[in-house]
Amino acid sequence: MRTGEVFALTWNDIDLKNRLIMINKTVYSKLKDEKSRWFLGTTKTEGSWREVCICDTLYKALCNYKKQQQLYKKKYGNNYKKYSLEPIKNKYGKIVEYKIIESKYKNRNNVEMVFTRKNGSYAGTDVIKYPFKIIHHELQIENCRFYDLRGSYATKCLRNGVEIKDIADILGHKRIETTENYYIIGSEEATKNINKKIEHIMGTEIIEEIVENMI
Repeated sequence: MRTGEVFALTWNDIDLKNRLIMINKTVYSKLKDEKSRWFLGTTKTEGSWREVCICDTLYKALCNYKKQQQLYKKKYGNNYKKYSLEPIKNKYGKIVEYKIIESKYKNRNNVEMVFTRKNGSYAGTDVIKYPFKIIHHELQIENCRFYDLRGSYATKCLRNGVEIKDIADILGHKRIETTENYYIIGSEEATKNINKKIEHIMGTEIIEEIVENMI
């Protein structure tokens, strides 16, 4: 998922029973006013609307995370942060986005954001800033962004036999060329493996005999 898609998730988007994540929006920041600076809007492209299956590892992680979040809700009680969505309309009266605003009271318009701080405070994509400071400074991995995990995912899948069309669908790409050109990462190891495979395919007793006779 794109960074904005991850942090736009609400618990209504995650169907743990059927193990599906519905990706239908993204979050972005604007100039902060007295209410908020985080907005929910449509995904990057129409083709980005998709469902992603939840694997066993992610299922376990999400279940445990949700339980942990429930414990924090009990711990903080009325001080646990609550949010609702305020529709923003254009000059024609059409809703174009939603502003995520803090609510004083729990009501039917509340929205449960998935990724929040312990007290329920919603920080949008800022919540990953501290972990990546550790990655960059303490682990000294400079050129690493949360978004780069998409490329790693695509490359690992392709190297392990997944069809590129299926990878493109999961990433929300309408055209597989986008996946090929921008998300598949080449490596020295992969090049070596290709050469080994070609050598295995082309290897015959005749070729080996010719090579031996060249000495």
